[in-house]
Amino acid sequence: MLPDDLAIASVELTVVDLDRSAAFYAGVLGLTVHATAPGRAGLGGPDRVILELVEERRARPLPERAPGLFHVALRVPDRPALARVLRSLARHRVPTGASDHGVSEALYLDDPDGNGLEVYSDRPRDRWPRAQGTLAMGTWPLDVADLAAEAADGPVDLPAGTAVGHLHLKVGDLDAARRFWADAVGFAVMAEMPGALFVAAGGYHHHLGLNTWRSRGRPVPDGPTAGLRRFTVTSADPQLAPGLRARLDRAGIAWRDTDGGLEIADPWGNTLAVAARAS
Repeated sequence: MLPDDLAIASVELTVVDLDRSAAFYAGVLGLTVHATAPGRAGLGGPDRVILELVEERRARPLPERAPGLFHVALRVPDRPALARVLRSLARHRVPTGASDHGVSEALYLDDPDGNGLEVYSDRPRDRWPRAQGTLAMGTWPLDVADLAAEAADGPVDLPAGTAVGHLHLKVGDLDAARRFWADAVGFAVMAEMPGALFVAAGGYHHHLGLNTWRSRGRPVPDGPTAGLRRFTVTSADPQLAPGLRARLDRAGIAWRDTDGGLEIADPWGNTLAVAARAS
């Protein structure tokens, strides 16, 4: 299995217009712009970069029924921070969904290129609902009025500790996704529902969501599209990369060495980079 301290360090997204997207992520969601270079920008909370935006002017929106990114989920460290995001989305008139998943409270929206986003805050682990010894995540209406009451005056700026909590991917076949992400990569299955699977390391509710709700049997689109380029996971465990290489070799899955880690892609091109965590 993967190390208990595994976490998603960063996500790299393709966008069409970098200036437009950076303005959205900073001005509407409250991320800090840490660094820019021609065609690239790094954003996050004030403490670190968690999101890399890469401009591709020829990219088109990812087709709704195609495999690829369903959403990137930004986890904020507390409920008041989530409430400030809610207030900012309302002020900017961004169409927004809202759900209570038992383990978390979540807001849903799209960025200017149609990349799905979730912003959420976790409930304490001892309050996560369980049934028959397993997590009982679900989707219920969020008490938006109660959440909004938590919003204090001030800017939306997301605080230190904001992180990529999980990714949700559209895949073409759920059994194949299980064989890749659980059996070979080593994530534990945390919950299942019709057409979807949720996997994680270290007992988290999920680091990856995998669904076939609209993408079952669909091909990967040709040509550049907006969406996920890669995501990077890290751990302080020095056996993370060697152990993963061994499992991938046993499963007959190709991998590519990188500086201090490795990179792999699932059957639909969703790319995972594995790296050691800096001390």
